[in-house]
Amino acid sequence: MGRPKQALITRKAATLAALAAIDAEGLESFSLNSVARSIGVKAPSLYYHFHDKAELLAEVARLLLSKSNYRQVGKEHWEDSTLKLCFETRRALLEHPNAAPLILQFFPRHLLLDAYEAAIAGYPETRSLHMAILEGIEKLTFGSALFAAAAKTAGVSAMPHITPDDYPNLAASVAASQFDDDGNFLEALRMFLAGVRVRTQAMAN
Repeated sequence: MGRPKQALITRKAATLAALAAIDAEGLESFSLNSVARSIGVKAPSLYYHFHDKAELLAEVARLLLSKSNYRQVGKEHWEDSTLKLCFETRRALLEHPNAAPLILQFFPRHLLLDAYEAAIAGYPETRSLHMAILEGIEKLTFGSALFAAAAKTAGVSAMPHITPDDYPNLAASVAASQFDDDGNFLEALRMFLAGVRVRTQAMAN
């Protein structure tokens, strides 16, 4: 389908409308027609900015990821920056759980290379470990976000109800936990970073 000669909307307006439609309807029901209706245009008007539905959805995924303040990375110690960036990224995805699976479809590394470039610049000097560090940080953050988002959209608790009689070890650990879901994520990330510290120091010696 050809593009109209003049833009009736902005790319940002269309992206925001698409995100709102996904929030309301879910990804399975998402359509260009619903986006167009919400901003008072016809669907072909969207082709002025996007080649197809996939390009619009990729822009929605980029919007979600860009809600974290990655441009501030490097202004403090890399571990502190990483904790903040990962927490903000996870929270941004959980604000829009219906849209969160888009990052599996369009891949964060493909969407925001400048964010990765900024983050990795502050990593420890042991460059041979940088990609392993990135792998761990990325998978902890997006894995945690996607599991939590899936539970949220399904309306179930991430941890099912358990009783000490049936699951004594799990029940004791849940009862002893000091953190909520956000806190558990941050603590897991701190533990990973502590391991990175030990590993990089060992390789430097």
